[in-house]
Amino acid sequence: MIFIENLAIQPGYALSGLLVGVLVGMTGVGGGSLMTPLLVLVFGFHPSTAVGTDLLFASVTKTVGTSIHSAGKTIDWQIVRRLATGSVPATILTLLVLAHFGVTSKTVTSLISLTLGVALLLSAVTLLFKDWILAQATKRWPDVGLEAAAWKTILVGFIVGALVSLSSVGAGALGTIALIYLYPRLPIVRIVGSDIAHAVPLTLLAGLGHWYLGTVNFHLLGSLLIGSVPGIIIGSFTARYTPDHVLKPALGIVLALVGFKMLAK
Repeated sequence: MIFIENLAIQPGYALSGLLVGVLVGMTGVGGGSLMTPLLVLVFGFHPSTAVGTDLLFASVTKTVGTSIHSAGKTIDWQIVRRLATGSVPATILTLLVLAHFGVTSKTVTSLISLTLGVALLLSAVTLLFKDWILAQATKRWPDVGLEAAAWKTILVGFIVGALVSLSSVGAGALGTIALIYLYPRLPIVRIVGSDIAHAVPLTLLAGLGHWYLGTVNFHLLGSLLIGSVPGIIIGSFTARYTPDHVLKPALGIVLALVGFKMLAK
């Protein structure tokens, strides 16, 4: 253990942050899909602490990744506003529910584990079948426009906001697939950019809420970020050399296995 200005840096946590950061930079999959189950299953953290800490971890990590990928040039702010219209109230309502029942209560712990497991399985499916889903969406709804999808986008934002606040999973793979269905004619790069732009403030808001509820471990967060910031920079720069057709299916299988493990926990 190394001490820097009274902050305990755990090498194991920093290494985990590095590995997750590299994978997020290479695949675009949200940190919650990887880091939260790692904190629960490998390091033994309480699900509430894992979710709360990971939300702030994801917010910082995705901010760095967004700047490296220059996603600001491919953001549709109208879509981002619609997503936020649904996700912000959903996040606030979910946090109020957690506060009412108690973040460490048996009911909330079981709900977080269940939501995390289901969200991981859904994320795995989207990774494994993303190309097929995209083809079907474009074929079935070739003329869906921005105006026609407005209320559906707000609904997606509401669902994603609730999922992220409960499990820290959902803003990445699930949000992207939903937007592909709603805007099949929109270039993928703009969909991904818009989803990332929405995920940064969403995870920050949810993370601050969990901090207020007392479920953020800042010593853990510091160790994770020391690894993840250089990790996502490395992953983002090397993404162009990544064998996408091999890495994403493999990652999808891993998420599916972890999802089943969380449901059986």
